[in-house]
Amino acid sequence: MARNLEKHASIDAQLRLLVPAKVSEDDKLVEYDALLLDRFLDILQDLHGEDIRETVQECYELSAEYEGKHELGKLEELGSRLTSLDPGDSIVVAKSFSNMLNLANLAEEVQIAYRRRIKLKKGDFADENSATTESDLEETLKRLVGELKKSPQEVFDALKNQTVDLVLTAHPTQSVRRSLLQKHGRIRNCLAQLYAKDITPDDKQELDEALQREIQAAFRTDEIRRTAPTPQDEMRAGMSYFHETIWKGVPKFLRRVDTALKNIGINERVPYNAPLIQFSSWMGGDRDGNPRVTPEVTRDVCLLARMMAANLYFSQIEDLMFELSMWRCSDELRVRVDEIHRSSRKDAKHYIEFWKQVPLSEPYRVILGEVRDKLYNTRERSRIMLSHGNSDIPEEATYTNLEQFLEPLELCYRSLCACGDRSIADGSLLDFLRQVSTFGLSLVRLDIRQESDRHSDVMDAITKHLEIGSYLEWSEERRQEWLLSELSGKRPLFGPDLPKTEEIAD
Repeated sequence: MARNLEKHASIDAQLRLLVPAKVSEDDKLVEYDALLLDRFLDILQDLHGEDIRETVQECYELSAEYEGKHELGKLEELGSRLTSLDPGDSIVVAKSFSNMLNLANLAEEVQIAYRRRIKLKKGDFADENSATTESDLEETLKRLVGELKKSPQEVFDALKNQTVDLVLTAHPTQSVRRSLLQKHGRIRNCLAQLYAKDITPDDKQELDEALQREIQAAFRTDEIRRTAPTPQDEMRAGMSYFHETIWKGVPKFLRRVDTALKNIGINERVPYNAPLIQFSSWMGGDRDGNPRVTPEVTRDVCLLARMMAANLYFSQIEDLMFELSMWRCSDELRVRVDEIHRSSRKDAKHYIEFWKQVPLSEPYRVILGEVRDKLYNTRERSRIMLSHGNSDIPEEATYTNLEQFLEPLELCYRSLCACGDRSIADGSLLDFLRQVSTFGLSLVRLDIRQESDRHSDVMDAITKHLEIGSYLEWSEERRQEWLLSELSGKRPLFGPDLPKTEEIAD
């Protein structure tokens, strides 16, 4: 025990040498970093023996001393120590430092969140060096009103009429595997909970054990992908960010916007159909930068995105059905409920909840039950088409456009407001409406990127086939005139007899 305390103090001291300017009275960075490093070194010793642990700790200490004093002797000593290792030990030491750097980054992320909470409680954003990153939305709106003399209504109107489009680019060389990202997320959560003020001794022991498991699991996981990812793999990796963070983060952020607006005098929420954020993606559509992105790949990626979106909506719809248990509704909604009830089919699906026909006395659940059926069909049709190329589920049994999906949800919202239940409407239903408006039926809009000469060649083949000239030889004005006339016409641009090269067919 004494040795552990001494070792911990030693690590803590070394870390303070490395980051003296960052340490303040409320700073937990050194404490977080020391805990993670201490746990990692214990794991390293259990797995590879005390000699490797001492080697890693010695290299770490030499690095800290050189960083603190810039003595060349320490750097030379570190170099000699590393070059004396055999190849097997070199790999373990290199992997150890890679993991230690990851843990240090996680400690800093938790510290940033901790510092932000402290400043929010104090209302203190006086550090000008950090103001741009640490000031929040409410602070920004207050500055617009107070310093720039904009009226609250001007701010609200501007906010409603702007959209930030966040684009997920295609990076097949993404270095961090999803397996590691998830483990790092759990390490971060364990670390944050360990330092909660209301934690019990039992909770602390269990969290410490979970922390050690995750650190060891991350160390035992290969950091490098051994096979090149396909565009479909890229899409799945990109979609994981929606599942783990973005999906729930968007409605939470928009609620924070509502609160910030209320605090400057706007007692109105940002409309759900005016999303402040939207998402686009190059994954599966970057046909200019990735030769493996073919029309078939783009089709697969679109189906995959639609399937993932339907699955996320489907996973929430039963929670919404549980919440909207009210019997009072508008006449408009009651008419729709009667229509659904009369036309209800006998092929009811075996859901976990609400598996029987929902009674008329629960009108919102009747409406949402039909939404659930269509989401199920949308998901299953996309999944089957992705696997087999076609599906027996008819398209009319699925959602094919956003308006179809929004309409029954908007009906429920209007009914709740009309019956005096606006506070209920502005709960989970509003969050769901905002998710639908933001993410649509496919989570992201796919950006198709391709070199323009390929498109010009296709147009040229079409115009020559139609015997109206060469598109490539036309002026820009004539090209635009012809394209606009074709877009406004109803006849097909070309028939199945169009002669095609491989490039044009693509």
